Amino acid sequence: MPTDPLQAFAIRIDSLPYEGRLEQRPLSQIDLVVMHCTELPDLAMARAYGELILYPETQTGNSGHFYIDRDGSVHRYVSPEHIAHHTRGYNPRVIGIELVNTGRYPDWLDSRRQAMDEAYPEEQMLALVALLQQLQIDIPSLCLIAGHEDLDTDEVEASDNPSIRVRRKRDPGPLFPWQRVLEAIALQRLAPVRL
Repeated sequence: MPTDPLQAFAIRIDSLPYEGRLEQRPLSQIDLVVMHCTELPDLAMARAYGELILYPETQTGNSGHFYIDRDGSVHRYVSPEHIAHHTRGYNPRVIGIELVNTGRYPDWLDSRRQAMDEAYPEEQMLALVALLQQLQIDIPSLCLIAGHEDLDTDEVEASDNPSIRVRRKRDPGPLFPWQRVLEAIALQRLAPVRL
């Protein structure tokens, strides 16, 4: 296994069918990366979800820009020049990176299943660091990083018991190695939003 993350770094261009219908932006508008996990079992299911048309008026759906599989392969579903739908209230200024990870799947909002206990593999973390380093070169305005859980702190009724409230978004979750990632890049973590 390479010790330098850039040695094995390559991006596979797998554009979503609706990428061209997403609003365009100048790269200088981007200052933030948001880290997600798919909360799905595999990349194929994440791709299928990304292809779903959820916004009939624009014929687009929800997706991050980049997906990193457990084996470290990096897939670009949406070019950074396009605004992808992945973080409410932040999308125009953000690059979204999705790490394939089961998260709370398949019972995302069940109060009894809120643990996120799948670790992030070494290959996936090496690829993430390499991608973040490359994005810093390609997008000089990029200076911040946050977790989805930092920016979307809404709570909703639990699917198993409406009297209990659970976090709508918890990704990338408690096992994401923030310290390791921050030590390898020149991005500052955006302070979590507190209500």
